[in-house]
Amino acid sequence: MFIMRFTERPYVAYTEDDVRHSFRSSVRLTFPNSHFNPELGADLYNEYLDEYEFSEEVGFDGLMLNEHHNTPTCMGAAMNLEAAILARITKKAKIVLLGNPLPIFDNPIRLAEELAEIDMISRGRLVSGFVRGTGIESWATNTNPVHNRERFEEAHDLIIKTWTTPGPFRWEGRHYQFRVVNPFERPLQRPHPPVWIPGVGSPETLEWCARHHYPYIYLETDPEVTVSMTDLYSKAAAEIGYEPGPQNFGYLWRIHVQDTDEKAVEVGKGFLIGNAGVGRVPLPGDFMAPAGYNSREGSKRLLEQYKHALRPDPLYGGVDAAGWDKVVESNRVVVGSPKTVIKKIRQGLEVFRPGILGVWTNDGTIGHKDTMRCLQLMKEEVLPAVREMGKELGLPGPFEQAP
Repeated sequence: MFIMRFTERPYVAYTEDDVRHSFRSSVRLTFPNSHFNPELGADLYNEYLDEYEFSEEVGFDGLMLNEHHNTPTCMGAAMNLEAAILARITKKAKIVLLGNPLPIFDNPIRLAEELAEIDMISRGRLVSGFVRGTGIESWATNTNPVHNRERFEEAHDLIIKTWTTPGPFRWEGRHYQFRVVNPFERPLQRPHPPVWIPGVGSPETLEWCARHHYPYIYLETDPEVTVSMTDLYSKAAAEIGYEPGPQNFGYLWRIHVQDTDEKAVEVGKGFLIGNAGVGRVPLPGDFMAPAGYNSREGSKRLLEQYKHALRPDPLYGGVDAAGWDKVVESNRVVVGSPKTVIKKIRQGLEVFRPGILGVWTNDGTIGHKDTMRCLQLMKEEVLPAVREMGKELGLPGPFEQAP
């Protein structure tokens, strides 16, 4: 099993009321950047890098980063910069980028060059994930959501060709045209760094991943729907002649551990309470999925997720708005002492059977000190137990068995 550690690297100095009183009560896209204090931002960036550096010492196999724009919930607006820093200050852990939002880039070749540099600086530790990006990213960069999937697939194809085909060559696509493709720097890993794709269950993306043998990382999706999505991937894989295993799937899960259940519950509330958190305050539907962004089948799949989701407040929605107790009860957030957390993780692994486990240790208002204690307990008790579970349950990661 491959175990990676993640945080959204949030900005923390704002309240839920600030969000509710902003334009359309949205914590993304239109939440005023006048709330941002660069001095606090500087402190937070350095704390998050310290936590990631310690995560390697803790024993995580990978350090996962993501990218969002126009939001305090994730300060990773330039994820590749953070990745380059981690590539230099760490030695063993994979640098897992989940992922670069391809449709918002007008020059995929520049992105291919950046990623090649990160792979070389890290001496071959890059895992290069790609995403379509939420609708927020389309709004923030003024890119047409109707062409989002087409741009995603074409940019992916161009990047892979850039990494694997000697230049110079010419590219004349529907969305990208380059007379000369000939970046001098190429990745250390051959033929190219591993590619993983995260998401929440778009059927088109699942089928596309299966055709490319790319692991699919479920981003905290509803348990019941996750199983049906795995079936969709497996069916697409069977059509091209292979049977996927745990190495083809991952699951990102909010997990926070403290010395006692009581302490963990109190600290873990920071995931949801104190500011908008992730999922606490709903986002306007046209912000997240503007017209043309999703296919009909993709929209139907998302509605299935909400049908099985916790019942939130009817006015404000948001999965987490169902309330802290219900969210914990459902295991959407796992908090507790090492003993409690280990038990709950096993229950999830038996259902999801992922070869990749993303441990989302902190967010919202969970502070640096509590995060470091969480990581220490992960090192001493949780990670060794989870590794044994992976062996016992037969959950190989993608570096143990090829997807």
